[in-house]
Amino acid sequence: MEENFLSFEDVSFQYQEDQPWILNKLNISIHPNEWVAIIGHNGSGKSTIAKLMNGLLFPQEGTISVADMTLDEQTIWEIRKRVGMVFQNPDNQFVGTTVIDDVAFGLENHGVPRPEMVKRIEASLRTVGMNGYENHEPHRLSGGQKQRVAIASVLAVAPDLVILDEATAMLDPKGRREIMETVRHLRNERDVSIVTITHDLNEVTYADRVIVMNDGEVWYEGTPRDVFSKQKELQEIGLGTPLVTQLAHELGALGLDFSKEPMNHNELVDELWKYHSMT
Repeated sequence: MEENFLSFEDVSFQYQEDQPWILNKLNISIHPNEWVAIIGHNGSGKSTIAKLMNGLLFPQEGTISVADMTLDEQTIWEIRKRVGMVFQNPDNQFVGTTVIDDVAFGLENHGVPRPEMVKRIEASLRTVGMNGYENHEPHRLSGGQKQRVAIASVLAVAPDLVILDEATAMLDPKGRREIMETVRHLRNERDVSIVTITHDLNEVTYADRVIVMNDGEVWYEGTPRDVFSKQKELQEIGLGTPLVTQLAHELGALGLDFSKEPMNHNELVDELWKYHSMT
């Protein structure tokens, strides 16, 4: 069985003692070099999971382990070196007056020697396609560019796991696609685990595995194709599916028998051609 990089064991969490449990005896795991998407309706607990992974919150019950370390007050700073997080609003993460200052900030805090710092800054900006912007002021960048710089700042510290907590929520469709392609490129360049917390089900297609949350518990877990095959059940818990999936299901109801669940426009066109060639 593949070793887990991060795991939740019977984790429960509530924000106030007199409030409902946001998570209820949750058990999930992330493997090394795996891309996991966590989805769910508002209030399902998905963003709380992200904050627990990074030690921004601590559970009232259960155990969280990262790289064989149990998350607690003694291990929190070492764990944060291994787990980086990119938030919804990149403006909240900027601390430098220029792009290069911002990416350097985390490295300086970790005491990285200057020659190594220069290499990491250059490599991280190149990975996210922002090399050449070193001396630009962050507030003058577009939303997508800001988010790419935020990702570069996290990458420079060389974490083993990068969490994107609704990191594309404030972007337009073009900006969202750019960020997801940036993350895909990152995954191809480095051995790194990715967790995307999202409400945009189009982003789910990039992941290796999907965890669907509902009322603080894992409702379903599987590949994106497995998840999208449950269109009716997803709608019952307040989640939709991408337009391609909806169209494929409508065509299926009219008698078109697809060999697999189409995940994108190209796969839908391929399935239609196959069907056409057999009729």
